[in-house]
Amino acid sequence: MTATLDPFKFWKEMYEKTESTWRSSIQNTLGTEQFAQSLGQIQNQYVQYQELIKTLTESYLKEANIPSREEVAKVASLIINVDTKVDDLEDLIYEQKETTSNEIDQLKKDVSNLEQKLDQVLELLKK
Repeated sequence: MTATLDPFKFWKEMYEKTESTWRSSIQNTLGTEQFAQSLGQIQNQYVQYQELIKTLTESYLKEANIPSREEVAKVASLIINVDTKVDDLEDLIYEQKETTSNEIDQLKKDVSNLEQKLDQVLELLKK
């Protein structure tokens, strides 16, 4: 009787034994105070690195006479404010144009009526 070697069964057994060993080892490592302190130190170093990069970038942009992100944002904000004011002025001019147009039409009618009355007065005076 010959036994056949099943490589998949062998790999599955090896995977299960290795996985359980690694899982317990990783869980033990993640639960230690030393790991938490190391993670905190790495995070602090990353924050310091980010601040250093920000400072260096700002000084480079200043020396190269290139606006920074904050300066571009300020200019964009100012442009938005100006655009809003222009829109408000356009609305106001449109409203004033309507009002002025109505007043001019009314004045034309009044002048026309006055001309007619003056013509009538002149005709009466001629008689």
